[in-house]
Amino acid sequence: MNMRLCTLCVMDESDPQITFNIEGVCNHCLEAEKVMRNFIYKRHDSSELDELFKVINKGSSKYDSLIGLSGGLDSTYVAMLAHKYQLNPLCVHFDNGWNSAVAVRNIKKIIDTTGWDYETIVINWPDFRSLQRAYLIAGVVDIEVCTDHAIFATMINLAKAEKIKYILSGTNFSTEHGMPISWTWHKLDRINLIDINKKFGTKELKSYPTTSTISWLFMRKFGIGVKFLEPLNKINYKLETAQKDVIAYFDWEDYGGKHHESIFTKFYQNHILPTKFKVDKRKVHLSALIRSGQMSQEHAINELSIPLYSKGELKRDKEFVLKKLGFSDLEFDELMNSTPINHDFYQTDRLYIEPLLKLASLLGIKGFYG
Repeated sequence: MNMRLCTLCVMDESDPQITFNIEGVCNHCLEAEKVMRNFIYKRHDSSELDELFKVINKGSSKYDSLIGLSGGLDSTYVAMLAHKYQLNPLCVHFDNGWNSAVAVRNIKKIIDTTGWDYETIVINWPDFRSLQRAYLIAGVVDIEVCTDHAIFATMINLAKAEKIKYILSGTNFSTEHGMPISWTWHKLDRINLIDINKKFGTKELKSYPTTSTISWLFMRKFGIGVKFLEPLNKINYKLETAQKDVIAYFDWEDYGGKHHESIFTKFYQNHILPTKFKVDKRKVHLSALIRSGQMSQEHAINELSIPLYSKGELKRDKEFVLKKLGFSDLEFDELMNSTPINHDFYQTDRLYIEPLLKLASLLGIKGFYG
């Protein structure tokens, strides 16, 4: 079945909630056009970045900031900027058991180059394995909540313990905008996470770090507690240029795809999502590059024609992931063929957050949830 394609980007009706205007432009592009005015990536000066780091340098604790390192491009570029501006961050890596060898090498190169203090937070593997299995059995789309929730909680808890005021995030509008609501879930929804684990997990997650949407919202939107700063939204951040810069600065190694520094994330994006949920996340990432002038629509369409996996690579990764999670081929294939279940089929914090959404609207705060 041919799906309608946006006339500007490569988003199509695989997003069930996509809409098009009379010119055939999708809602993601229309939203981006409005939001882009608030970002500096089209400019070529660094004045806003200078101001951002001046504020950080006024800190009085041992560390002026916290940087989460994954070995991926965005966090590596943040580290490069921080080093150039002579910041003294504490670096932290959340090890969920799925690091690729390339990611490990990239992190080591950053620490060797900068000399910064560095901590690795290693998750209790039996607990985390139970949670990932629970999400797969639950049939929900956003299995990466297991990792992302713990990363947020770990960074917040560490920042508080070390009295660090600022967390530097690799989040950026230039390469990441436009994720459909139905393709993801709210990463801080602790109620949803706990309910899924209670129903399908085998561990109580006593050692698993958690936070809540409410805590996150108060920090992000009202400046209470730790502040998350996004330096990549203060510069002319371009994917190709960024890759060249970090290769020159850290001898950084490319890992082959967005978020492929994690073996599980690679398998999730390249096999689980397209097989069970008919979702190809490349459409979002490529569309963001189109909107920020880094790629043509024609080039993006050609990229999408390339298979997500070669047969040999898929076989290798599938065997590794299934063995590590304890699924047989039959069990896993049954999960892939089962009907997807919406996250809100399980308990969720939406009912509790709704009053805050209304308050945010009254206060003129946009993007309050998510």
